[in-house]
Amino acid sequence: MMSNKAVTFVTPKAPMTLFRRVTDQFSVSPQIAVDDVAAAAAQGVVLIINNRPDGEDPAQPSGAGIEAAARAAGLDYIAIPVRGGPDAGQVLAQREAVDQADGPVLAYCRSGTRSIVTWALGQAQDGAMDRQTLIALGAEAGYDLSGVLG
Repeated sequence: MMSNKAVTFVTPKAPMTLFRRVTDQFSVSPQIAVDDVAAAAAQGVVLIINNRPDGEDPAQPSGAGIEAAARAAGLDYIAIPVRGGPDAGQVLAQREAVDQADGPVLAYCRSGTRSIVTWALGQAQDGAMDRQTLIALGAEAGYDLSGVLG
């Protein structure tokens, strides 16, 4: 059984990014920097999902910048920007992207909350995991999913 403990990566140009392993195949993170893409690749990530709309914060890196770094590192990249709570289409798109990935996935947004909520809703709707398991996985990664999943 794998550990759900958070792993911290320090990069030279960014203060610190926290990748939080939810399962062996799915991790979430607060906003990543371009330099964090190499750390994700070193950890075996094959797909980065950007759940943060461009322009939420003037200091955030652009999705295009993260995508270019991901592609240069040989990773796949998809943008599924979520404002507020995810809609059914965003949940489905994220579930399909994770299911079709050939290895571990890292999803990010401002804090990681939208990323894990979007993923968890897809897992619950698909019947892949029961709600209590999802709530427990969320808690181990530092997120409270009880309000979203009941």
